[in-house]
Parts: sequence; structure tokens; C-alpha cells
Amino acid sequence: MSLPSPLSHLRLPLIGAPLFVIAQPELVIAQCKAGIIGAFPALNARPPELLDTWLQQIKSELDRQKEQYPDQMIAPFAVNQIVHASNERLQHDMELCLRHQVPIVITSLRPPGEVVTAVHSYGGLVFHDVISVRHAQKALEMGVDGLILVCAGAGGHAGAMSPFALITEVRKFWDGPLILSGAMSKGEHIVAALAMGADMAYMGTRFIASQEAKASQAYKDSLVNSQASDIIYSNLFTGVYGNYLRSSIAAAGLDPDHLPLAEKNTMDFSGSSTKAWRDIWGAGQSVSGIDSVESVQDIIAQLALEFTQAKNKLCELP
Repeated sequence: MSLPSPLSHLRLPLIGAPLFVIAQPELVIAQCKAGIIGAFPALNARPPELLDTWLQQIKSELDRQKEQYPDQMIAPFAVNQIVHASNERLQHDMELCLRHQVPIVITSLRPPGEVVTAVHSYGGLVFHDVISVRHAQKALEMGVDGLILVCAGAGGHAGAMSPFALITEVRKFWDGPLILSGAMSKGEHIVAALAMGADMAYMGTRFIASQEAKASQAYKDSLVNSQASDIIYSNLFTGVYGNYLRSSIAAAGLDPDHLPLAEKNTMDFSGSSTKAWRDIWGAGQSVSGIDSVESVQDIIAQLALEFTQAKNKLCELP
């Protein structure tokens, strides 16, 4: 399908997934300048007043780049909002998104009816994270513009469904924008997502291993040295199931192979989970495709090369 105009002039059909704690203006700006959508969680700006500064910085940097290089593909940016009762900042952060007219708002957890109304008031787009058909249907009832299918193998909070199954079921009732997430780290993975029926890909873990990401060197080195088998799926740390690096769990004194289950009512996104994401490192099974820490510009250049090569290879098939 044809994508909304803010998404139609990208170097790659790719969103850099919002990375809790890690994604800050430097990473987002680098991604947008390189031609893909950069995103960050509003909760990363601490104290809350810092969000206003970040939004001004991102907008001014991208506007300056557009003025200096009018022919360059500069992508829009996105802000992730956790729509959950424990997020006491939601109203404050959304007021700033409205003031700055953030082009894309990515919502997570509960159906974002009030967010959709607010963002649509200035012509912005709302994409919602879903891990099941039920979640997708509820989000569409709220009027979201697109769905992000967070499938098995994705980093951080993730579902357990195969992308083949989830995208097939969702396409039965939704022909609008679909963004696919789950263990992608290479340009050919983006081509595969498009071939499966998605409009864009969603890639997070690969950008933790970038020079611009606000992650420790130990975290980045662990991504380079890990394989898919080193990813542990657990709900212990935030009350929501997610994927984490085995090495960080062991370093915290826990047994990665015998983690207890958390009660669902332990979900907390007001800020106390920051320690979990700082010390217990989120990552997807895409670590299998990460061999080095590079600049965002170099990562996206490599993705673009792989993307083109994969498309050409498919065109050569009989």
C-alpha cells in the first residue's frame, strides 16, 4: 500500500525502535539524518522538563540539515508513549508532543484513544505496538494509523508469535500501514518483511551497538559477543514479557535458566523499572547478526547496500 506522506521519502523503509534509557537525541538525530525514522521513549527524558529541550534540539537540528542539504532524505522522528496507569507523566509528555507537533507518536500497552485524538488534531500519525490479533483489533478501534507487530525474537518487550502467523492474521482485516519487528539486523531482513506483507521494518537492537547509543561499552560488547541462544524471554523484570541478555542476568546474581514468574499487577512504568533496563540489558535475537559497533551512518549505509543486493537477487530468480 502507499504510505502516508511523512513516510514516503525515506532511504529505507525502516524505523529505529525506541530504546528505553538508551535512545536520546544524538541517536535519533543521526538516524533521521541518515534517512530512517529515529524514535525515543518520552520517559528517557529525566527530569520530565528535559523532554521540552530534547524536542527543540531534535527539531532544530533536522530543520538545519534540511536547509543546508535540501536534496538529502531527512526522515521524521517519533516519540514513544507508554499508555499505562503507572505512567504518571503521560499527560505532561503528551502536552509537549502537541506543542512541538511531533510527527509520529508510537504508543505501547493500552489502546491509545486519547493519544490518537490529540495527535490527529495537528495531523500527526499514531502507530501502536501489538503482539496479538486481539491487541491489533483494539488499537484499530481507537483509530490508530498503523500497527507495529512485535513478534518473536524482538528486543525488549516482545510477543511470542511468529511474524508469518501474525502478519497473515492481521492482514485479513487491516490493509493499512504495518511495521514488522522481530530479530532483524540486516538489509535482507527488511526485504523479507516487505515480501511478507509489511510496509516497513522496525529495528532496535542493532542500534544499541552504535557509537551514538547511550549504552555502556560493556553492553555494546556483549551484543557483539552474543548469539540468539543468549537471549532470555522473561516477565520478571517489568511484569511484561521481554527479551534480555543472558550475561546481564547472570551478572545480577540470577540464574537465567530458572527465573521466577512475575505477577502481571507488578507492571510499573513510572520510572522504577529504569534500574531493570540499566542493569538487565534488553536485546533481541538479532544479536546473531551484530559483529561490530559502528556509527549510525555506517550501519544504515550497510543496511542500504544489503537491501539493494537482496532485492536484486530476488529479481534474478526464475
